[in-house]
Amino acid sequence: MNANELKGWLSENGVSEVSCLAPDMNGAARGKSMTPALFSSTLDNQNLRIPEATYAINVHGDFTMNEFVDETEKDAILIPDLSTLHIAPWAKDKTACVICDGFSVDGAPSPIAPRQILKNIIERYNTLGLDPVVGPEVEFYLIKKYKDTILEPEPPKGASGLAEFGQHAFSLDAIDEFDGFFETLYEFAKVQDIPVDTIVHEEGTCQFEINLKHGNALEVADKLFLFKRLARHAAKRHGIFVTFMAKPYADDCGSSMHLHQSLVERETRRNVFANDDGSDSEFFSYYIGGIQNHMNEAMPLIAPYTNSFNRYQAYMSAPTNLHWSRENRSVGLRVPQTAAPARRVENRIPGSDVNPYLAIAASLVCGLIGIENRQERTAEFIGQSAEDKRQALPKTLREALGQFRASEILRDYLGEAFVKTFADVKQAEQENRSSVLSPWDVRYLMVNV
Repeated sequence: MNANELKGWLSENGVSEVSCLAPDMNGAARGKSMTPALFSSTLDNQNLRIPEATYAINVHGDFTMNEFVDETEKDAILIPDLSTLHIAPWAKDKTACVICDGFSVDGAPSPIAPRQILKNIIERYNTLGLDPVVGPEVEFYLIKKYKDTILEPEPPKGASGLAEFGQHAFSLDAIDEFDGFFETLYEFAKVQDIPVDTIVHEEGTCQFEINLKHGNALEVADKLFLFKRLARHAAKRHGIFVTFMAKPYADDCGSSMHLHQSLVERETRRNVFANDDGSDSEFFSYYIGGIQNHMNEAMPLIAPYTNSFNRYQAYMSAPTNLHWSRENRSVGLRVPQTAAPARRVENRIPGSDVNPYLAIAASLVCGLIGIENRQERTAEFIGQSAEDKRQALPKTLREALGQFRASEILRDYLGEAFVKTFADVKQAEQENRSSVLSPWDVRYLMVNV
C-alpha cells in the first residue's frame, strides 16, 4: 500500500483517528493516536516518534533503565507496517490501528523491540531456505467484573442468570451461556481479519480455548497480539472481563498457549519435518532436540511472571518437563499423529499470559539452535510423564531468570541488549510483586501472627 492508496483507504473507511501500536515487553499495546492527515504525513518525514524506553516498560508501568536503555529517553522512530492496518470495531469513532516497528534515528532496528526479535529469528530461518509455520491454541477465563483487587476472581453469570460451577469440558451448552460474547468476538475478529478457527470449553470453570489458523510466524504473532486486545473489548461490551493470566484460580486448571510448529521450504512449501517415506526427518529430530536443550534457558519468555509457574503442576493439564511423545498430552512436547505434510510439534509449555512475539521467538530460536548444532532429541517418552523428574522445568521465575541471564547462546541469537533488558524488566516486576500484600498474606497473616 503506497501513500495514495493509504489516503484512499482511510477516506473510504471514514477513519477519524489512527492508533499506532508498539507491542512492549509484556505484549501490551503502547503507542500514539492521531488524525489521519497527521498519520499520512509521518510516512513521508518519518516523524512518528516514541521514547525507546517504551519497549522497557514493566507490567506495573515503570521504565526499566540499563546500559542499553538510555536514561535520556532518546527517541525511537516508529515505522508502520501497513500490512497490519485494520479497523478497531469496538471504537465509537471510526478508528484505524496499525502495528509499528521501532528504529533508531540512524535507521537501525531497535535491538529490544519484541516484534523485531521475532523478525530476526525468522530471517535466520529464511537464510536456510525455510519458513516457520505456527498454529496457536489460546486458553482464557471469563470472570465477573471486580473492583476489589484483593478478592479472588469469580465466574460471571451466563444467559441463564446462573454462574457456572464445576467442570464442563467440551460442553456446547456452556458455550451457549455466553453466546453473545462469542458472537461479538467473532464479529470483531472478522473485521480485523483474525482467522479464529474453533472454540471449545476447557476443563476450568468458565475457561475456553480459541484456535487460530496456522500460518506465517510473524503474521500469527500479530494476530495473537491483536486477538488479546479485541477479546478484552468484546468482554467489556458484555459486562464481564476476560483474563489471560496463566493461573487465575489456585485450585483450577491454568491457561496455556500451545504452539504447533513446523518448517517448510520457501521454494516448494514442503514440510521438512518429514521424509519422503513419511518418517521423521533429521530436521525434526534436531528441532525437538534444540527445544529440549535450551527451553529452560528461554523459560522467562514463555513463563514471564511469578504466577506463570503456578500452572506447572502434575495432573493439572500442564507439563512439568521437556519430554516429547506422540499423542501424549502429559509431556511438554507433543507430536500429533498426522500425515507427513502436517508433521509438527506442539509446544505445550507456554502460558496464555505470554507476549506472543517473544513466546513464538523462544520456541523457534531453541529449534533453530538445535538444527544449526545438530542436537539430537531424547528417546520418545512412553506413559504418563507428570511425575517424571527428568527434563524438569524450572520451578520459579527467579531460577528461570538466572538461567536466562547466564545463557551465552541466547545472547548470541537474541542479542545482548534484549536479553539484559528483558531480564531487568522481569526482575523489576518480581521485586515489585514481593512488596505487595497478597491474598495469602491477608488471609493467613494479617490477624494471626
